[in-house]
Amino acid sequence: MWFTIIGVSLILLGSIISLYYYINEIRSDIKRFILAVKTRDHTLNFKNKATKGSFPELYESFGEILQVHKQIRMEQEAMFQLIKTILEQVPVGVIVVNNTKTVQNNEEIAFFNQAASNLLGVPAYKYWHRLQQHLPAFADEIEQISSGGKRFLELKIQDKLIQLSTEVIPLNLYGKNYTIISFQNIKDEIEQKETEAWNRLIGVISHEILNSITPISSLSDTINSMVTNKENLDLDEMEDLKTALQTIKRRSTGLLDFVKDYRLIAELPTPNLESHTIGEILKHIKVLMQPFAKVKNVVLDVEQTSSKITVQLDLKLIEQVLINLITNSIYSVEENENPHISVNYRLENTKLYIDVTDNGKGIEPADLEKIFVPFYTTRKNGSGIGLTISRNIMKMHRGSIEVVSNPNKQTTFSLLFNYV
Repeated sequence: MWFTIIGVSLILLGSIISLYYYINEIRSDIKRFILAVKTRDHTLNFKNKATKGSFPELYESFGEILQVHKQIRMEQEAMFQLIKTILEQVPVGVIVVNNTKTVQNNEEIAFFNQAASNLLGVPAYKYWHRLQQHLPAFADEIEQISSGGKRFLELKIQDKLIQLSTEVIPLNLYGKNYTIISFQNIKDEIEQKETEAWNRLIGVISHEILNSITPISSLSDTINSMVTNKENLDLDEMEDLKTALQTIKRRSTGLLDFVKDYRLIAELPTPNLESHTIGEILKHIKVLMQPFAKVKNVVLDVEQTSSKITVQLDLKLIEQVLINLITNSIYSVEENENPHISVNYRLENTKLYIDVTDNGKGIEPADLEKIFVPFYTTRKNGSGIGLTISRNIMKMHRGSIEVVSNPNKQTTFSLLFNYV
C-alpha cells in the first residue's frame, strides 16, 4: 500500500514538473511570437512545432500571423518605394520635415527629393537647421505659413532669380508631427502668360488705334483734295469741311481718352495698408451705391455691415474695386424683371472673400478668360479697363479676383484676401 502511494506520488510529481516545463515552453514561445510581431522579425519559424507539438493549431496560427504580418510589411515597403520613386520623378520640389526634435534639438528631414535639391541649389540635407543656415530667406517664408497655406516667393539662387509657388501642409501621423513643403518654379509659366497677355493687349491697342487713325487719315486726304488749288470754297464745301474737321476732332479726342485710360492702368498708386473692419467697408459701399441702384430700380442688399473682422487694405482702392463690380452688376441686371444684387463676405480657412452676386445676363464661358484683358468689354460704351484695374489693385493687396458665372442665372465676383 505504501509502495503504491509513493509510486503514485512520484508519477504525479513527475507529471507536475513535466507540465510546468511544458507550460513554460509554451509561454516562452508566445513571448517570442509577441516580440517578433513587435520588432517585425519575420525570421521566427514554428513549422516543427506545428507538426510535432501538442497544439498544432496554435503554432500554425502563429506562423500564419507572422506570414500575414510579413506580407503587409512588404506591401507597405513596396508602396513607400513607389511613392518615393514618383516624388523623385515629379518636377515639384518636396521636403518632409519631422517636427519631433532629436537629442541635439534639431528637426530631421524625412524626405528631400531631387527636384527640391535642384530648385534650391543645395544638397539633400538631413537636418532642417542646415537648410535654414544655407537659405534663411526660404526658411523664413516657410515659417510664416508653417500652420498651413500657400505663398508666392522670389529667391536668388546662384545669382539667378527664381519665382516659387510654395505650399505648406502640417500633418500628424502616428502621433508624430510632420511638415510637408512643396514648391515649383513658375517663372517660365509666368513669362509665358505675360507674353500671351502682352500679345492680347497689343492686339486690342492696335485695333483701337487703327479704328481711330483710319478715318482720320481718310478725312485728311478728303480735306486735302478739297482745298488743294482752291482759293475760295462754296457753302456746301465749307459744310463738308466743317463736318470732316468735327469728325477728326471727335476721333482724336477718343484716341486721347484711350491713351489716358491706358495710363490709368499703368500708374495705379501704391496701396496705403491700414486696418479696417469688413463691416466698415460694406457700410461705406452701401451708402455709396444704394442711390444709384435705386435709380436703376435694382434691389441692392449689402449684408453683415456690423462685422468686426479686421483686414489690412487700402480703403479707397478697395472701394474703387467694389464700386466697379457693383456698377457692372447694375448694368448686367438691366433687362431682368426682378433685378437683384447682394454683397456679403465669407471666411474659408485662411481666405477672406467679399462676394458681389447678381442675377443678370452673366458671362459666357468663352469670355471668362478675356474680361480682365485691358480694353476688352462686352458692354456697349464700356471702356474695358474697370476689371483690369480691379485685378491689379487686388494683386497689389496680395489677393485676387475670382469669378463664377452661370449665364442668365447667377454671377459672383469674389475679392480674395489672405486672412491670417
